[in-house]
Amino acid sequence: MSYALSTTLHTTFEDAVDRTRKALADQGFGVLTEIDMKATLKAKLGEDMEDYLILGACNPPLAHRAVTADRQIGLLLPCNVAVRADTSAGGDAVIVDAMDPQVMVQVSDAPGLREVADEAAAKLKAAIEALEAADSR
Repeated sequence: MSYALSTTLHTTFEDAVDRTRKALADQGFGVLTEIDMKATLKAKLGEDMEDYLILGACNPPLAHRAVTADRQIGLLLPCNVAVRADTSAGGDAVIVDAMDPQVMVQVSDAPGLREVADEAAAKLKAAIEALEAADSR
């Protein structure tokens, strides 16, 4: 099983981040955390890399149901969404990868968790599909 739901957008990095935030919000996800990998690795290690932003997306009702089913599942929350420049494309292409919530049920078989993972996966897939649809216009 793959652990990511992905799409490639043909736009600028900044536009891809804005569109990703909107697609997530449209599915009930807020962004709780933001990690700028490019800036962090440059500041801490002096290393250069492509634009790479990790968004910690959370849908509060789903998160509540997940931690109610299994308190340790919080180790896998929030759902990470990475927006990163596609260095192999040679132009304006940006990859958006969302963690597939089905990973949670591979780690825990707690009653009720599968339903939460199914619903979260459906919402994240809808967000990825909305990004794809907007990109093909």
